Amino acid sequence: MLEEKLKESIVGELKRQAANRPQALRVEGSSEELVVNGKIDLAELVMVIAGSVAGGP
Repeated sequence: MLEEKLKESIVGELKRQAANRPQALRVEGSSEELVVNGKIDLAELVMVIAGSVAGGP
Protein backbone atom coordinates (compact mmCIF):
# COMPACT_ATOMS: atom_id res chain seq x y z
CA MET A 1 0.00 0.00 0.00
CA LEU A 2 2.67 2.55 1.01
CA GLU A 3 4.87 1.50 -1.91
CA GLU A 4 2.03 2.07 -4.38
CA LYS A 5 1.21 5.46 -2.88
CA LEU A 6 4.86 6.50 -3.10
CA LYS A 7 5.07 5.41 -6.75
CA GLU A 8 1.94 7.38 -7.60
CA SER A 9 3.25 10.46 -5.80
CA ILE A 10 6.65 10.35 -7.47
CA VAL A 11 5.27 9.75 -10.96
CA GLY A 12 2.61 12.43 -10.48
CA GLU A 13 5.13 15.01 -9.29
CA LEU A 14 7.59 14.28 -12.09
CA LYS A 15 4.83 14.55 -14.69
CA ARG A 16 3.61 17.80 -13.08
CA GLN A 17 7.12 19.27 -13.25
CA ALA A 18 7.44 18.16 -16.88
CA ALA A 19 4.11 19.77 -17.75
CA ASN A 20 5.19 23.04 -16.11
CA ARG A 21 8.62 23.05 -17.76
CA PRO A 22 8.44 20.98 -20.96
CA GLN A 23 11.62 22.61 -22.30
CA ALA A 24 13.60 21.45 -19.23
CA LEU A 25 12.09 18.05 -18.37
CA ARG A 26 10.52 15.17 -20.27
CA VAL A 27 8.87 12.19 -18.53
CA GLU A 28 7.48 9.18 -20.34
CA GLY A 29 6.15 5.86 -19.11
CA SER A 30 3.98 4.52 -16.32
CA SER A 31 4.20 3.85 -12.60
CA GLU A 32 6.21 0.69 -13.30
CA GLU A 33 8.86 2.16 -15.59
CA LEU A 34 9.81 5.75 -16.43
CA VAL A 35 12.14 7.48 -18.84
CA VAL A 36 13.15 10.86 -17.43
CA ASN A 37 15.24 13.36 -19.34
CA GLY A 38 16.07 16.75 -17.87
CA LYS A 39 16.29 18.70 -14.64
CA ILE A 40 14.19 17.68 -11.62
CA ASP A 41 13.37 20.06 -8.77
CA LEU A 42 14.40 17.78 -5.91
CA ALA A 43 13.01 20.07 -3.21
CA GLU A 44 9.51 19.79 -4.68
CA LEU A 45 9.88 16.04 -5.23
CA VAL A 46 11.02 15.50 -1.63
CA MET A 47 8.09 17.54 -0.30
CA VAL A 48 5.65 15.36 -2.25
CA ILE A 49 7.28 12.16 -1.01
CA ALA A 50 7.32 13.38 2.60
CA GLY A 51 3.67 14.38 2.35
CA SER A 52 2.80 10.99 0.93
CA VAL A 53 4.54 9.19 3.80
CA ALA A 54 2.92 11.50 6.35
CA GLY A 55 -0.52 10.85 4.88
CA GLY A 56 -0.93 14.14 3.03
CA PRO A 57 -2.74 14.61 -0.27
